[in-house]
Amino acid sequence: MDTRDRPWLAAYPKDVPTSIEPVPSENAYSLLAGAASRHPDRPAIAWFGRHLSYRALEAETARFAGVLSSHGIGPRDRVSLILPNCPQYVIAYYATLRIGAVVVGNNPLYTVRELAHQLADAGPSIVVVLDSLYPSLEAVRQEVALPTVIVTRITDYMGFPKRQLAPLKLKKEATAGGHPWPPVPRDADVTWWARAMKAAPEPPPVAAVDAARDPAAFVYTGGTTGVAKGAMLSHRNILANAMQCGAWFTGTEDGAESIMCVLPFFHCYCATVGLHLGILMAAKLVLLPRFELEGLLKEIEKERPTLFPGVPRLYIAINEATTVGHHDLSSIKYCLSGAGALPLAVAQRFRALTGATLVEGYGLTEASPVAIANPLDGSAREGCIGIPVPDTDAKLVDLADPTRSVATGEQGELCIRGPQVMIGYWNRADETADVIRDGWLHTGDIAVMESDGFFRIVDRLKDMIKVSGFNVYPTEVEQVLYRHPDVLKACVIGIPDGQGGEMVKAFIVLRPGSSATTAEIGAWCRDPSTGLAGFRVPKAIEFRGELPETLVGKVLRRVLVEEERRRAASPAS
Repeated sequence: MDTRDRPWLAAYPKDVPTSIEPVPSENAYSLLAGAASRHPDRPAIAWFGRHLSYRALEAETARFAGVLSSHGIGPRDRVSLILPNCPQYVIAYYATLRIGAVVVGNNPLYTVRELAHQLADAGPSIVVVLDSLYPSLEAVRQEVALPTVIVTRITDYMGFPKRQLAPLKLKKEATAGGHPWPPVPRDADVTWWARAMKAAPEPPPVAAVDAARDPAAFVYTGGTTGVAKGAMLSHRNILANAMQCGAWFTGTEDGAESIMCVLPFFHCYCATVGLHLGILMAAKLVLLPRFELEGLLKEIEKERPTLFPGVPRLYIAINEATTVGHHDLSSIKYCLSGAGALPLAVAQRFRALTGATLVEGYGLTEASPVAIANPLDGSAREGCIGIPVPDTDAKLVDLADPTRSVATGEQGELCIRGPQVMIGYWNRADETADVIRDGWLHTGDIAVMESDGFFRIVDRLKDMIKVSGFNVYPTEVEQVLYRHPDVLKACVIGIPDGQGGEMVKAFIVLRPGSSATTAEIGAWCRDPSTGLAGFRVPKAIEFRGELPETLVGKVLRRVLVEEERRRAASPAS
């Protein structure tokens, strides 16, 4: 496809610009500085009933920039954040940008082994950690040589009476789960956030950066498919993708929106569509440190968010909630689903329940992450991920010969080019060269482009199953399974067929109270109306109570594959 001919531009809503250039060549901290300048008294953060204004958020950020500088942190030093969504995450993130250092977001639920790998790889000079997460950090602290650790409490920015009551609940939960309390030993070599902020020196000036070349953040990716790699996102990457997303949400007003931030900020999706987009729009960020359905519904009702970036798991949970009818969710205007395919049945049911506009988008960490999205004007295409966002090119290349583009309607590997594509992987030049070729990011996803520029994901290249010489794409089978009224969650993989090839196996979680059998699921898949050819029908079905997932609800397909490999290698098998 000649990328000068972009058929998707004709499908753009009338208010969406085809370009957001020029992207400012400045420190991404400018997002916060601009919002605070335009709307200093606008609530920036909602945190368990307490609101922090943009003026206050900018002041706290400057103060923490002073704290970091007092510890010798400067340009290109790495600052690791082991925190859930909380005011401290936002403050530490933008303080790090302000001084020209690099944010490293770490999954707070990682195992000790996973955490050790990321910290050793990133080489942070300082770590900011929540007190309840400190035991995991302490277990690897000597191994990865962390000189400075700043510890904060979840209550540090709470108001009365939650600030006084929360520790009692936290202690009860910790002791019930067999965790130490207090979680930080009294003799631990740490600096406490609250004390450091009180003694903070004057902050340095906002650091000048080379916006296109200087990394602003390392976002670790690849955990679902292999060893996690640090995708280096530049200041320009962050600014560009926030602006691209801002251009997409045309029905919004600067300083008048609120964003529900329940997805974790360490994940690139919510960092952009929650944190950076929210700050760009001077929106109120409604923060929740973890997903708990009833708490989420109550917070939506209380804080009235207008935007709700989510993942299929969240929408499934709301769909299944018997209490959803008792909560007012009418404030939500737009829901953008990412981080995995949104089953059609889930989207339809969610829209029927809430009335909100819910569309699917597509991105990957290496693209900051948003690259493609469905329009929000009612022209979203069911089963499609949408069209490229402003200043983004997309093409499909032949699976066997990546130098050749495929024709419209043919399957090929999706490639992306735009200002949001990462600098590269930290300390992995060979892997960077493998995925970025001639300026194009090779995503590893198999897609089809329709004649008017809408893209449809078929599956991941690495997940493709070979059955008797035919290609089977797991997502295609999963979409059929999700349409079964008893299926809550599904994941499909390939397993050895005993004859040197593969067959399809489905892992299924049934809805509560359902009792579908293997025979019933098989018959559903074989029904001519499903469109599944015989070789695509699962030959093995396993019912489970749950599936292994990431924190944002993406099923860890590789974990199921590894389980099957171990099972096949076991003498008992």
